[in-house]
Amino acid sequence: MNRLKTKIRDIPDFPKKGIIFKDITPLVKDPAALKLAVHQLIQPFLGNDINVIAGMEARGFIFGSLVAWEMGLPFVPLRKPNKLPYDVQSVSYDLEYGSATLEAHIDAFETGDKVLLIDDLLATGGTAKASCELVEKLGATVEALAFVVELDFLNGREKLAGYNVHSLLHF
Repeated sequence: MNRLKTKIRDIPDFPKKGIIFKDITPLVKDPAALKLAVHQLIQPFLGNDINVIAGMEARGFIFGSLVAWEMGLPFVPLRKPNKLPYDVQSVSYDLEYGSATLEAHIDAFETGDKVLLIDDLLATGGTAKASCELVEKLGATVEALAFVVELDFLNGREKLAGYNVHSLLHF
């Protein structure tokens, strides 16, 4: 995992002063590191009953699509509002400074689907928790969540109590 950790770049004062942004672009630029990250994301779930991968906009699309391809499973994008062309279900949630909404097509999941949610980063847990709510609102079950990076000091995992959470890198 140390090899992957060296591929996460710190950007100070982004998006605002006092924040140290964890930039994944060096990781996705390195094919070997990206392949390792994808394999490590799926390792705990091989042989499970997971039958759908979902990813949160936007960087969850990168890792979620690759995980879905690697596991031979369908991928469902959880999008920001007004990005999907068909009937949608939505969940709104609070952010530190404002609110946000995620949407998915109403037929994105079948009742009984077992979903692995993928994103690049677990911070405060708001987006991840809303994603779980959206998947469950559409009749599926969240089997687990997997993240490339977890910012432990923000305690996002606490919002996901009761869910199986797997993170590759901890800061």
